[in-house]
Amino acid sequence: MAIVINANREGYGIDQIRRTLTVGELIEILSQYDEETPVMVGNDPQRNGGWYTYGSINPEDISENEEEEENDEW
Repeated sequence: MAIVINANREGYGIDQIRRTLTVGELIEILSQYDEETPVMVGNDPQRNGGWYTYGSINPEDISENEEEEENDEW
């Protein structure tokens, strides 16, 4: 088993994203699983389930974005 996060393409800037998980919400969701469960990204969901391609998530893939946030709905 693996946890797959569906990669959604929603905009060209963070101000175009209407709603996304906070760090706390993501931690709460992931805390329900065994800590050894792999986490990956799924791209291009298929009609019959699953994804067309998958991608790994590694520590160097996580970074802070310095772009101005204009959406106060988070």
